[in-house]
Amino acid sequence: MNDAKTIGELKKSGVAVLPIREEMRKNLVHCLETGKRILPGIVGYDETVIPEIENAILSGHHMVFLGERGQGKSRIIRGLMNLLDERIPIIQGCEINDNPYHPICRSCRKKLQEMGDNTPIQWIDRDTRYGEKLATPDVSIADLVGEIDPIKVAEGRYLADEETIHYGLVPRTNRGIFAINELPDLTEKVQVGLFNLMEEKDVQIKGYKIRLPLDVVIVASANPEDYTSRGRIITPLKDRFDVQIRTHYPKNIEEELAIMEQESAPMDQRSRKVEVPRFIKEILGQLTFEARKSNEINQSSGVSVRVTINNFESLISNAEKRALKCKENEIVPRVSDLHAVMASTAGKIEMEYVGEDKKEDELVEKLLNRSILKVFDQYFSLNSLQKVVEYFNSGWGVEVSDQMASHDYLEGIKEIPGLKEAVKTLGTQESPSLMASATEFVLEGLHLHQKLNKEIEGGRVTYGK
Repeated sequence: MNDAKTIGELKKSGVAVLPIREEMRKNLVHCLETGKRILPGIVGYDETVIPEIENAILSGHHMVFLGERGQGKSRIIRGLMNLLDERIPIIQGCEINDNPYHPICRSCRKKLQEMGDNTPIQWIDRDTRYGEKLATPDVSIADLVGEIDPIKVAEGRYLADEETIHYGLVPRTNRGIFAINELPDLTEKVQVGLFNLMEEKDVQIKGYKIRLPLDVVIVASANPEDYTSRGRIITPLKDRFDVQIRTHYPKNIEEELAIMEQESAPMDQRSRKVEVPRFIKEILGQLTFEARKSNEINQSSGVSVRVTINNFESLISNAEKRALKCKENEIVPRVSDLHAVMASTAGKIEMEYVGEDKKEDELVEKLLNRSILKVFDQYFSLNSLQKVVEYFNSGWGVEVSDQMASHDYLEGIKEIPGLKEAVKTLGTQESPSLMASATEFVLEGLHLHQKLNKEIEGGRVTYGK
């Protein structure tokens, strides 16, 4: 690691100080040559989004990411920091991270002229070279670019003096990456100022034209509907973003579940060991997929992956409560716990207008039943469970509940021909909690196929009879 403290020492060390685009390109080339992932933790984009990002960086382009909520746009943008050097030198004390060899602010140019190679430098980490702003209608030119500082004027400087500026977020991210989330929400005035900064390298502050040849990569995110709608974003600014990259939701259940497991709260924070059967995870993933193609949900607003993540966490929490109350050693979610996902799903979907009698909970329940049925059909055929159906048709019944201890299920399973075998086909281990979860899944699947009656009373569910 270089320890140079002056420009002279920096020159002697032979360390190259590259413009931001060349720096990112250099580091990307290294990643491509060595096979290192540029965006670790990003799932499902290896064949679509990431190749387009690589092309953009190799070309030195500004990027705008278009996609609905919960598609990882912000995470991708923040992940671009991995392509910055760990440390770079700046002129000591500079507000805009000036290049020691080519300073752009007046104070640094003056310092360099006076001190020459003895000009002190400091080193900054990559984390300090990333700036971000959520675009809202109240964001001003002052926020992004800068404003005249009255204190500096009071000290005797002229208004037209560059040194009277209190720099905004973009100049303070000079030689780094600046991200704007929800770009179309900026007012037209601010969009024009941003365009001038990107294209002309100058801005007007309080009527004074200020030249700011910043070395910065601008990255933005937007909803496709807002970005492409006429009037939400000025055409010159849209043209200034060299590439637009479309993000998307996971293409299959496997990718959805991989993100869910990666992003959910750590299991070791729970009070007990957590075991979530594969079919339970698949039901949650399928629920989100069903929501994304439902014509009763506003698809332009999207159905975020966060729906799956939050549902997973809510489901485990409901199972944890039972484990604590029943003094069980394992936390294993069941079908009877799925009512817990109502709250975490309903708040994240926007319904199309379908009349006042329609409620979110009813829609979620319908989608949930559809999901259970589809997952059930992947594991079983009705013929394989004929013995179970015949048992219930002879007048027997089974009671289940999200508050029932797991060992209570085992007694019931022994009496039902074919059920124990069906449970084993799910790969369930000889654990009371896992057996209970599998039992509920089989019975609920048969009910949804209209092979078993189901009665609900006071939180308890009775199948059969």
